[in-house]
Amino acid sequence: MTLALITLVSCSVKYGFTGGSTGDAKTIQIDFFPNNATLVEPIVSQKFTLELQDRFLRQTSLDLVTNDGDLHFEGEITEYRIIPISATAEQTASQNRLTVGIRVRYFNKLVPDDDFERTFSFFSDFDANAQLSGSLLEDALTEIFERITQDIYNASLDNW
Repeated sequence: MTLALITLVSCSVKYGFTGGSTGDAKTIQIDFFPNNATLVEPIVSQKFTLELQDRFLRQTSLDLVTNDGDLHFEGEITEYRIIPISATAEQTASQNRLTVGIRVRYFNKLVPDDDFERTFSFFSDFDANAQLSGSLLEDALTEIFERITQDIYNASLDNW
């Protein structure tokens, strides 16, 4: 009896590969996230949108759709800024910090109580003498988006 109950309960909730519950959802819609920050880096919108889609496709069995998804993400990049964070003895910056902030609106068509609107942000530090372009920019954005997409995943499927 106990084994049958455990089996029945475990079959009623669908989990992603990292433990997040997708419930009865079968599809996910992730809209393009435009860059509305004051400072605009052209590759940020597309790179973030693709990384968020990739996160959910890798960690769940949901199908990506362009409209009417059971789970739906939309939003915009609200912050992209570079600031000095440490100084040398000569009063010049030795390190800079790139910070990216993204406003996310999440809608769960099957469980509307799980809907939220939040801003997620993270940063990457780099040498102040380096030009933030090319592979340095790619690496910084990869680090930032890895953290932000995981935080969005956790907030939406792990309800934290």
